[in-house]
Amino acid sequence: MTRIILTYGLISGLVIIASTLALIITDGDGNIWTGYLIMLVGLSSILVGVKQHRDQALGGVIRFWPALGVGLGIAVVASLIYVAVWEVYLAATHYTFMDKYVSAMLAAKHAAGVTGAAYAKAVAEGQTMRVQYANPLHRLPETFMEIFPVGLLIALVTAALVRNPRFLPARLRPGSAV
Repeated sequence: MTRIILTYGLISGLVIIASTLALIITDGDGNIWTGYLIMLVGLSSILVGVKQHRDQALGGVIRFWPALGVGLGIAVVASLIYVAVWEVYLAATHYTFMDKYVSAMLAAKHAAGVTGAAYAKAVAEGQTMRVQYANPLHRLPETFMEIFPVGLLIALVTAALVRNPRFLPARLRPGSAV
């Protein structure tokens, strides 16, 4: 079980962070929906990992709570990988991400015609974001919470589905008994 959690958590975390970094580096469409789509695709390994555990280690039958435990384990590992690689990326880019993010946010506000007190408020909020993000005690849990709730949701859905042995049943290998 531990091997499955580590393997699929690592795969999931690396797929998500590699896709996210590729999007950032290529200046692609980095909207929030693209980010969550990347997370959904990467965290689909939760379903694969729980199903593999059910089929190989438990003979094709698993209850909800053990399935949820494996799914949450994969989600935690994926989230920790995501946080660790994100920190490496931030260090490699000299922690300029938040400066670029706030600048883009303010440029969008300016382009939308926001002026006066509303723009000044946006500038103050941007400065607050910069200060908070510079603190690792704020940044690390914030980064973890970007991805983990998605993993939790997928683990819950997966546990509900795979507890039914008729959902994606295990395939019999040639020569195995029925």
